[in-house]
Amino acid sequence: MSERIIPLVMCGGAGTRLWPASREGRPKQFLPLFGVRSTFQDTLRRVSDPALFERPIVITNAAYRFMVLEQLAEIELEADILLEPARRDSGPAIAAGAIFAQTRDNAAVVLALAADHVVCDTEAFVSACRQGLAAANAGRIVTFGVRPERAATEYGYISPGAAIAGEVRAVTTFVEKPDPQTAAGYVEAGYLWNSGNFMFRAAVLLDEYRSVDPDSVRAVSDAVSHAGRDLGFVTLDSDAFAKAQATSIDYAVMEKTALAAVVPVDCGWSDVGSWHAVWELSDKDGEGNAAQGPAVFENSRNCNISTDRALVALEGVDDLVVVATPDAVLVSRQKDANGLKRLVAKLKTVAPQVTEDHLRVHRPWGAYQSIDRGERHQVKHITVKAGERLSLQKHHHRSEHWIVVRGAARVTVDDLVKTVHENESIYIPIGATHRLENPGKIPLELIEVQTGSYLGEDDIIRIEDDYQRS
Repeated sequence: MSERIIPLVMCGGAGTRLWPASREGRPKQFLPLFGVRSTFQDTLRRVSDPALFERPIVITNAAYRFMVLEQLAEIELEADILLEPARRDSGPAIAAGAIFAQTRDNAAVVLALAADHVVCDTEAFVSACRQGLAAANAGRIVTFGVRPERAATEYGYISPGAAIAGEVRAVTTFVEKPDPQTAAGYVEAGYLWNSGNFMFRAAVLLDEYRSVDPDSVRAVSDAVSHAGRDLGFVTLDSDAFAKAQATSIDYAVMEKTALAAVVPVDCGWSDVGSWHAVWELSDKDGEGNAAQGPAVFENSRNCNISTDRALVALEGVDDLVVVATPDAVLVSRQKDANGLKRLVAKLKTVAPQVTEDHLRVHRPWGAYQSIDRGERHQVKHITVKAGERLSLQKHHHRSEHWIVVRGAARVTVDDLVKTVHENESIYIPIGATHRLENPGKIPLELIEVQTGSYLGEDDIIRIEDDYQRS
């Protein structure tokens, strides 16, 4: 019997329900939507008490691996990080985490958590985990059922059955997202919201999964057993993992198993699935308006503003969400999440770049942001973290001019190695082998001016790279 729980945090998804803040390159789980920390960081902190929780496992993909590592370092936590070679939904992801957990402890109890959920009452959540641990040790696959605050149509529901022990109940049935009238009936009948978080003995979950889809479990098991190591990350075998059927854990296991149990919980939970949900969780003024960033409201009610830099002013409007980023602005009705989904689908065909990347692009060594671009020039603001360096590289179609505005840069240009200080610059000719690094203790910032016939990011020939991208 396990006395501690292994958290398994899933953060490989790229939802666009919070566009334009959330995008493929930096999705909502890595954004500071409420305060200074991301929901990914808050999720890990919530399960960091060593008296109850063991070292976590994080499952993500290669595109997010350095964001995961950076955000773990910011909250001074460590984890085993598994990299999915392809998205196969939550079923194979949770199976991979369970199999990996067994390599640490054959009797492991695993707590599978979405990285993009909010829990306002950590103490209540941890108390529910303690109750769930006893049921999981007894062979149950436990989910956490949130007591409804309203007749929500955006969540699935759980019908609780007979008592098992304490607050833990057997699950009578899982039901899909209802219409408003049906949702009201569910609330009246004592149904619970399905939070989509689960606790189980790894062996039990895998046995139940295997009973309905043995080929997928075998494929995931092979992907773990043949996994490689890359800069400390565990890279699941791509050929094996691709053979697993893409499916959710709800459909693969929870809707079919006779071992499902539910712990009712009041913990201020939300899956933050829309800008309306963000508004519900935010502090508001006397007219119900919420803002993150500079905002002014006049004769406006129940509006939500999120802005990176520009001041947003609203006058004479109700129930609007306005999200302003440096390259895109969203104006939408507060409660029409499906409308935003349709809008993003349209944007993917007419302006795909604004659904994929922000102007500020994160890299393992730091970040860069395009400031200005013309037919034969581009200006970027580049930040390099202390002690990090870019790849040794060259370009066939552009030259570069670097002006240091903060810190000191060690620059390699062919056979020349030179330290460039604040308010100094250096020129990189077309075709020259070059590298930029920050030898200092503070972030290095510089302005890069590119000129040439082609300025795409794919005009980079990497010769040597600390992050194995060459």
